[in-house]
Amino acid sequence: MEDYLEMSYRLSAEKGYTRIGDLAEALHVQPPSASKMAQKLTELGYLHYEKYGLIELTKKGLDLGKYLLQRHQIVEKLLILLGVTTNILEQTEKIEHNINEETTEKIATLIQFLENNQAWSDFKKTKEK
Repeated sequence: MEDYLEMSYRLSAEKGYTRIGDLAEALHVQPPSASKMAQKLTELGYLHYEKYGLIELTKKGLDLGKYLLQRHQIVEKLLILLGVTTNILEQTEKIEHNINEETTEKIATLIQFLENNQAWSDFKKTKEK
């Protein structure tokens, strides 16, 4: 469910809406699966969606979608900062769905610390050789 909401948020960023076909393609699922999840997210108050129509996020959906995207970006950034080079997207997906908001905030703080820490930069350079 989170993947659908996060992707709806990403796809809606430019135009303010998306379509089932675009959502299905982005998530590599069949349109009926995307439609079913859009209906469920509508029932939960995250989307406005009518069959064969546009998908628009509600305020509740926008807020959660924004958080989900930020969480994804934070986890991905941590993996890159740690020097992970293989399967970053797959690993990000596995981690992000198993951490809460507090953990996400702590990881963001750690990233900020590491990015501003010369000792970390020096350590990373020695490991890259």
